[in-house]
Amino acid sequence: MHRRELFRLLAAGAAIPALSPIFLAVLRETMRDSQSVPGGALRTLDAHQNATVTAMAEIILPQTETPGAKGAKVNEFIDVILADWATDAERTRFLLGLSGVDERSNELFGKAFIDCTPAQQESQLRAMDEEWVRKEYLPKPKVGEYDKRDQQLQGNFFGVFKRLTLFGYYTSEIGFTQELKKVIIPGSYKGCTSIGSKAL
Repeated sequence: MHRRELFRLLAAGAAIPALSPIFLAVLRETMRDSQSVPGGALRTLDAHQNATVTAMAEIILPQTETPGAKGAKVNEFIDVILADWATDAERTRFLLGLSGVDERSNELFGKAFIDCTPAQQESQLRAMDEEWVRKEYLPKPKVGEYDKRDQQLQGNFFGVFKRLTLFGYYTSEIGFTQELKKVIIPGSYKGCTSIGSKAL
């Protein structure tokens, strides 16, 4: 199974329905807001952070016969989520996790993530993904140990990043219509439809 197909199944069949109605509403508003910001001005990420987010998201959902995460402006989606939805603590954790990507890249390859070769970038993300998956199988906290707020931005950095990338892509017009081939507003209005020889 191709990676794009796997992510499509995860997003369409499992990940997105698990979101709370409130978070889904924020996603829709976020996509609308990010498209209306003049020139895609960023509110949380600086230029280097934005380049890192863009590169990471594009590796997770690369361009194939349809646009990838970069084409869907997932980086702008993540920026707006961090600005409008994340708490101060969640935003801080995310940005620390993002800086950790560069720290790890410097240790492994002697340069920042965005300066690495595509092969080096992919190998680093694969390692982070494997670490995240292993941690997902650890015993989970009991109900009530987290606050009652939605937990999409809590937990392992790469897990949070991957979820945001999937949500941002598959709630964008590109992801929804070109990749999933869904109609945003199904059906059509027919004011006068003939039934047999009579008209309504």
